[in-house]
Amino acid sequence: MQIIRNRTLYDVVIIGSGAGGGMAAKVLTEAGANVLMLEAGPMWDPVKDSNMMRWNYDSPRRGGSIPARQGGEYDAALGGWTLDGEPYTNAPGSEFGWFRSRMLGGRTNHWGRISLRFGPDDFRRKSVDGLGDDWPITYDDIKPYYDEVDKLVGVFGANLGPRFPNEPDGIWLPPPQPRCYEHLIRQASEKLDIPCVTARLSILTRPHNGRAACHYCGQCNRGCMTHSNFSSPSVLLPPAMATGRLQIVAGAMAREVTVDANGLADGVAYIDKATGQDNHVRGRIVVLAASACESARILLNSRSARFPQGLGNSTGNVGRYLTDSTGLGVTGFIPSMMDMPPHNEDGVGGMHLYMPWWLDNKKLDFPRGYHIEISGGRRMPGGGFGGGIQNHTGTDASGAALDFGGYGAKLKNDYRRLYGATVNFAGRGEMIPNRDTYLDLDPRTVDKWGIPVLRFHFAWSDNERKQGKHMQETFRAIIQQMGGTPMSSMPGPEDDYGLAAGGRIIHELGVTRMGSAPSTSVLNKYCQAHDAKNVFVTDGGPFVSQADKNCTWTILALSMRTSTYIAEQRKAGAL
Repeated sequence: MQIIRNRTLYDVVIIGSGAGGGMAAKVLTEAGANVLMLEAGPMWDPVKDSNMMRWNYDSPRRGGSIPARQGGEYDAALGGWTLDGEPYTNAPGSEFGWFRSRMLGGRTNHWGRISLRFGPDDFRRKSVDGLGDDWPITYDDIKPYYDEVDKLVGVFGANLGPRFPNEPDGIWLPPPQPRCYEHLIRQASEKLDIPCVTARLSILTRPHNGRAACHYCGQCNRGCMTHSNFSSPSVLLPPAMATGRLQIVAGAMAREVTVDANGLADGVAYIDKATGQDNHVRGRIVVLAASACESARILLNSRSARFPQGLGNSTGNVGRYLTDSTGLGVTGFIPSMMDMPPHNEDGVGGMHLYMPWWLDNKKLDFPRGYHIEISGGRRMPGGGFGGGIQNHTGTDASGAALDFGGYGAKLKNDYRRLYGATVNFAGRGEMIPNRDTYLDLDPRTVDKWGIPVLRFHFAWSDNERKQGKHMQETFRAIIQQMGGTPMSSMPGPEDDYGLAAGGRIIHELGVTRMGSAPSTSVLNKYCQAHDAKNVFVTDGGPFVSQADKNCTWTILALSMRTSTYIAEQRKAGAL
């Protein structure tokens, strides 16, 4: 096999350009390092490539998903649950979905911008309830970096006060006003003593650091032409490029991290996807930020005489402690919201209110918790709009039974009457790592470049099933408090109470976790490999526990902390 070897020696080679890779590139180039970034997908510019201003009716598919964009044909994210020529497998009895977005910025082009800090208890869960493990760092260790991320990126929100000691304060932009249906949800939930508070999203409500405020088109998932929400190509990569010290190689599929005779990383082998040619680039330091599972795959494939089980895997911990958020949703039909006059629903492309975890686990039959994301209202109709109209059942204000459907003029009028009369509740909760959930290399399957693929082993425990049951009961109670009807029947234990399969919430974490002891972890408290001091991981892999919060804000803060440490070590001559 002929390998094209680049003789340039870079200070740092970063694999991946999303939240963790983009932050590492920004911090390290601004600290003076010459950085090469390998990105498996194509370049992508939100100004040129966004479909933000397209109407769904411009397409015969009305914006529905297509194989190349499984989040919708106008969605920014390329890819989805399957990629041509890049399979993964599930062990017998397991079901795990792996969402991948091969493009500049990765999945920061896809996410919901829900930007929640982990709280003090999230870093010491074993000390709180005896399950899982504590992190080797505390909230106080990472708080300064959360603050810097808030100031750099911009996030709207509000402090929640003493009732929520595990929901830390932040540095907020002003929040947008709640929409009509959000007011109604809050009125109902508060009657059940379920707090409904200001959401925390990284979308600008006023100009910030040279970026324009959101103009409320509501299409954040299509890529923001005005850079008003967070993505790596909008916020992190431009300042790194401005230093003149960042070079990006797109279409570069990383195969393995190579090591020298001393067991230290000396570069990265990758495949040029345009030519199929094997290449090698040299680096003094390697930062993996390809997403938690992809980085674990690269490490497992980085086999050598020194590391026959893969780099970082001397104690067999790469791939262990895989988690995803628990997740399920319930939609409710609210008759009082029918026949609404046209009204203003200005706002960002996401919720303005949400519900943080509010209960004491000592009074429940499951550990940890979940938060609730709410949605509804009069968004742009697209493919699938109005489907299941016959499931809108209930009674009107006079007590008469409601009946929708049929054909012709009546059907069209029914759609108009029902437009905006549903609400949705989505739970996102904490999974506790278990022994049956991990990933490894499939011994029989390779991708189209001959690289061994991942095999997932996944199982929910009763902890998560009981949490799912609680979500179902809570969401249905709020809908009924609103005078509405849930549009689905309550699932039972045989269906895990409706929990989405592992991976489907796209919050996969762990698999290269940090820890104090090499026997139980891959990385130390600076996300530095125990096996090789010049290898770091800055995506979701180092997480020790999941928390009931979305993970991107913590990935950004951890990457900033790790990259600052790398810069300090370089300055001291230790790396």
